Amino acid sequence: MYEQDLARYGYRQELSRQLRFRDLVAYGLVYMVPIAPMAIFGSVYAGSGGMVALAYVIGVVALVFTAFSYAQMVKAFPMSGSVYNYAGRGISPPVGFLAGWVILLDYVLVPGLLYLVASVAMHATVPAVPVWSWLLGFVALNTIVNSVGIRMTAVVTRVMLIGELIVLGVFLAVAGWALASGRGRFSWAAFYNSDTFTWSLVAGAVSIAVLSFLGFDGISMLAEETKGGSRQIGRAMAAVLVLAGVLFVAQTWLAAMLVPDPTALVAEGDPNGTAFYDAAAVAGGGWLATVCAVATAIAWGLPNSMVAQVATSRLLYAMARDRQLPAFLAKVSIRRNVPINATLLTGAVSLALGLYMATRADGITLLSSLINFGAMVAFLVLHVSVVVHHLIRRRSDNWWAHLVMPAVGFAILVWVVVNANIAAQRLGLAWLALGVIILAGLYLSGRRPALSGLAPAQPQARHVERV
Repeated sequence: MYEQDLARYGYRQELSRQLRFRDLVAYGLVYMVPIAPMAIFGSVYAGSGGMVALAYVIGVVALVFTAFSYAQMVKAFPMSGSVYNYAGRGISPPVGFLAGWVILLDYVLVPGLLYLVASVAMHATVPAVPVWSWLLGFVALNTIVNSVGIRMTAVVTRVMLIGELIVLGVFLAVAGWALASGRGRFSWAAFYNSDTFTWSLVAGAVSIAVLSFLGFDGISMLAEETKGGSRQIGRAMAAVLVLAGVLFVAQTWLAAMLVPDPTALVAEGDPNGTAFYDAAAVAGGGWLATVCAVATAIAWGLPNSMVAQVATSRLLYAMARDRQLPAFLAKVSIRRNVPINATLLTGAVSLALGLYMATRADGITLLSSLINFGAMVAFLVLHVSVVVHHLIRRRSDNWWAHLVMPAVGFAILVWVVVNANIAAQRLGLAWLALGVIILAGLYLSGRRPALSGLAPAQPQARHVERV
């Protein structure tokens, strides 16, 4: 059945279908990291004027529409490649190339950012071990696990997820008890503060907070490794987004009520990235702050970056088998059923990027801004793909699913992108311009982007070299 779905578009079933619904949910939660807000809490708090919980609520609402659009497109095109394939097949191959190029800004940079954040945090905890050593260790371990096979990755990430949820449960319990005991100050200001609220302020904070949500979309990269068909992908994305959203809002609201000096945090920001841990110390003391800090570092450096590497390698694989990236990236290991070259390259690029950005004072901030911009632009293209493919081409009469939902999602994301960091906008547009130049080069060299299964009625399965 699944093999026929792929053959319809000119591909063979090369990856191993071993993932179930629970594996997809675990993968998505690990990618998003249930405790992700701990690392960027201070930045979102300062950027939102203290309305950190509101920023996450809006982030959930915005991405619910995006998840719905993903579900529509993965049913139409049940294959790896995510927005690259959805835009290429839903609109046109050149648009798909540019969409893939833009989302590469997200997927290729994400593992490097995660490794860097985790390594800096672990170095702060264990100063005797340098940042580069932590980076090398994290990259090496994750690359080995991902090279063994998708089942090994699923098992390891599920174990890590349980650990993250235990730490989060401890924080929520201790913080709740601390507030009930009179420490901190009970308030709804994290959801709305009339003294500081402006739409542009909140939108800017959402553009930072959305970093915590990136990863739910990575589930779509596993369409060729999932049992149960494309419907499982859509269900898993929705479940992960809602579950993570509830956890994000709960922990940031409690932490906001325990911030030692709210006024100073809004005015001065959180240059050291310790605002959440300072709040944890108010709730339970230094032990809770240390537990939260170490858990965040390990979560970003191991399970989160592990699944990010999986998603990135699948995007490279999908584009390479369509001859829009070098062919060696499409090679699949016969024994492991993984795109081995794409996996190894992702690890190498992540290591190099992490080492370089570790030398820059603005390395983490720059990477975060670029990743968010790339993801938001790709999501915008996704919404357009739904309308073009279903409403215009297939003349669907489901106006709610194929016009209203994607239009609302598109409008919200435009609002967030317009209010995003200006430096990120400039660098993101420069990356897009480079993609346009490469696209022009493909046309001039006679390699015009083309996706199998679009024109021919019965396409022949394209050969992909296996190793």
